[in-house]
Amino acid sequence: MSNPLLDFSALPRFDDIRPEHVTPAIRQLIDENRALIAELVADPAPPTWANFVTPMTEEGERLGRAWGIVGHLHSVMDVPEWREAYNAMLPEVSSFYAEVGQNLELFEKYRLLHDSAEYDMLSPARQRIIDHELRDFRLSGAELPDADKPRFKEIQEEQSALAAKFSENLLDATNAHTEWIEDEAELAGLPDDAIAAARAAAERDGKPGWKFTLQMPAYLPVMQYADNRELRARMYRAYATRASEQGRPELDNGPLIGRILALRAEEAKMLGYRNFAEVSLVPKMAETPDEVLAFLRELATKAKPFAERDLAELQAFARTELDLDPLEPWDIGYASEKLRQARYAFSDQEVKQYFPEPKVLEGLFGVIRTLYGVDIVADTAPLWDPDAHFFRIDRDGATLGHFYLDLHARETKRGGAWMDSARSRYVGPRGTQTPVAYLVCNFPGPVGGKPPTFTHDDVLTLFHECGHGLHHLLTQVDDLAVSGIHGVEWDAVELPSQFMENFCWEWDVLCGMTSHVDTGAPLPRELFDKMIAAKNFQSGMQTVRQLEFSMFDLRLHSEVDAAAGPVPIERVMELLDEVRREVAVMIPPPWHRFPHSFSHIFAGGYGAGYYSYKWAEVLSADAFSAFEEAGVGKGTLLDRETGERFWREILAVGGSRAALESFKAFRGREPRVDALLRHNGMVSA
Repeated sequence: MSNPLLDFSALPRFDDIRPEHVTPAIRQLIDENRALIAELVADPAPPTWANFVTPMTEEGERLGRAWGIVGHLHSVMDVPEWREAYNAMLPEVSSFYAEVGQNLELFEKYRLLHDSAEYDMLSPARQRIIDHELRDFRLSGAELPDADKPRFKEIQEEQSALAAKFSENLLDATNAHTEWIEDEAELAGLPDDAIAAARAAAERDGKPGWKFTLQMPAYLPVMQYADNRELRARMYRAYATRASEQGRPELDNGPLIGRILALRAEEAKMLGYRNFAEVSLVPKMAETPDEVLAFLRELATKAKPFAERDLAELQAFARTELDLDPLEPWDIGYASEKLRQARYAFSDQEVKQYFPEPKVLEGLFGVIRTLYGVDIVADTAPLWDPDAHFFRIDRDGATLGHFYLDLHARETKRGGAWMDSARSRYVGPRGTQTPVAYLVCNFPGPVGGKPPTFTHDDVLTLFHECGHGLHHLLTQVDDLAVSGIHGVEWDAVELPSQFMENFCWEWDVLCGMTSHVDTGAPLPRELFDKMIAAKNFQSGMQTVRQLEFSMFDLRLHSEVDAAAGPVPIERVMELLDEVRREVAVMIPPPWHRFPHSFSHIFAGGYGAGYYSYKWAEVLSADAFSAFEEAGVGKGTLLDRETGERFWREILAVGGSRAALESFKAFRGREPRVDALLRHNGMVSA
């Protein structure tokens, strides 16, 4: 117990865990797992749930939890010591999981259980777990000839290492660029809080003037508000070429992309599939790459006319009102903000003043309380950073789960926003284990003694991640492998998160979560009405941009020939150009290197799966329309009865049944695309 990573009695001991604990703890847990597996496969008794699945689950969960803590700390505290500790054990962890996935004797045990009389008596959730295990063994190479298994294992290990390196290169390249401004005149147009944050950043470095980085809280205000076109152009180029051959050679992700694609292609071929996209879709709702491509193209056909109209309006406005002709990519955020202000008479900056962090959290927790009858209470636990927080979810006096909240950007923190599992719900021989989640964002922190304020986009992001969190925390499933987000098809996992975003556009929700940072006044109805009028501002452009990413990802993994070895980055860029010619309306400059920072597909589990955001958005918009129907004439969409049904049929069941079955149980029918198009204002009058 002297090693805190080996203490599973309660919550992670973040105040005690050090990088030097990683190697001994993870090695011990791998050894214990190996010993148990040897014992189980040697046992001549027929495998049952009790004598085989339960011990496998419990021993595996200990390793998963400990390594999850290490991965979490690597993401939120990427200092040299933690990076080194994570990377030192990554090959051994990857090797162990690859070895388990290929263990034919284990596979045979699951197959025997599947074919036994006990299988028919198991709950549907447990039958699904066994079915998933058999599928995953096949995808892990269990049925490969023995001569091929070492190579397949090497592929898995190298892919893990490359994904980690891709992420680290991107963070280091993001941190490598700084804009120092010494002439205050160059800050014209920037909001006061962005200027104050840049000044504070310079002061921390002991320098005069203002410091701007490529971290989102610094980068976005420059692109949206800075009158200085040269500054915008410099920042845009630095951001667009991160981790590419145009920067430090050792941080170039280009060779990593080529190698990752080659390894994925080799993996697919060994498993008997034509390409990696086919492998990726096996555990998803969608059946084939062609089906997904047809779905994306259908949406693109509907969205592109709206996107073309959006761009034409923006170009005309920029030319006549801002003297920006031609409109360059680094002008788009700036010109769009000016057009929105001109058309709807408000700015993001004005709205932001009404969303101080404490009030937003109070409002978010209020929505959850109203929909599901649960209370979210501040609680105490060891933390990795004094800026993080910890909460408990209670219902009728019983604790359902806990979550950590880490909201602010730091230089040592991976970019973006995410939810991850710290612990999953499980009912075993020792009783009920409640779930614990991490919710992580990269919002601006407090400046000048005031609480941080959020843009409406930030609020949407927070609700989104909280939707993932609720999916994990409100599960009622007792079996670990399908409780919470586990076992949910990847292209359905975004349903609860995107669903939650819809509430951020409802007056009765927003008015209760706003309070002007200086005056305390709530959001004026007039300003809210302008926000609603502007809700679908440029939604055509935003939609085709998402479709561009999705189509690029899918075609990259289904059409590009990677069988001959690493794919040249030129071929990757050529494909992206092809996709853009089909769906995009604004084409970036030839030096733009988007793939080099596309960590979702190269380091985040979304390879050949980025389409999931759009696929699940159809489900989430349709699910939300049930609340719209229930709210007719009531003045609120926060309908408790519908909320309870959503919890019961979607959140509570996790991965214990197929996502489409859960959706139909909630909605009473198959999903339809109409609600998505309507919510995005893409229905022709």
